[in-house]
Amino acid sequence: MSRRARALAFLIAALICAVLAATVAGRYRSRLDARYGPLQPVVVATSELAAGEPIGPQRAQAALAVRRVPASFVPPGALTQPAEALGQAPAAPIPAGSYVLSAQLAIPHPKEPRAPGVGAGLRPVQVAVAGAEALTVGGAAPEGRRVDVVVSRQGGLGRSASARIAASAVKLVVLAAPAGPGEPWNATLAVTEQQALSLIAAQSAGREIRLLPRP
Repeated sequence: MSRRARALAFLIAALICAVLAATVAGRYRSRLDARYGPLQPVVVATSELAAGEPIGPQRAQAALAVRRVPASFVPPGALTQPAEALGQAPAAPIPAGSYVLSAQLAIPHPKEPRAPGVGAGLRPVQVAVAGAEALTVGGAAPEGRRVDVVVSRQGGLGRSASARIAASAVKLVVLAAPAGPGEPWNATLAVTEQQALSLIAAQSAGREIRLLPRP
């Protein structure tokens, strides 16, 4: 047999072996899928997650990873991507190497703030506010600070967007974090009766309310 013929024979044999290996692997994978279920993504902790410590983007990137495991090994409520844990905190420590379950996480609630009082001639009014996270920058409790209350309207249907200051330098009595996913922040403000009626009407009309901290 010539050298060229031998090389061709080896090539054909290698191709046959590759096909057989792929077939065997495919059958093995099918048997595993049939017995344990298909592979599914699941989030695991690569380092311990402390109880009560909120999971932010940096923490999620450093301490969470996605693994693919058979469906029969995935516990109920296991997260499938790290983004699902953002803004939440473990109710108890989660050891490294553990699955991260939705039941282990909760949106952290700040300690009950000491109400600074409303003030003479003022009334407390609670409104849903947007962008309230800005008031917590720096870690200091925002309660007791003076804020400007901005009411805005989106443009559309022949009208332009608008924004106005509905109340200036009012006292922020309480700022409550969202009660759950998709829920708004709620602020209790010390305002006059006229300001309270204006804010209630704006919220009823679907206007967006934001608080701007005073310098």
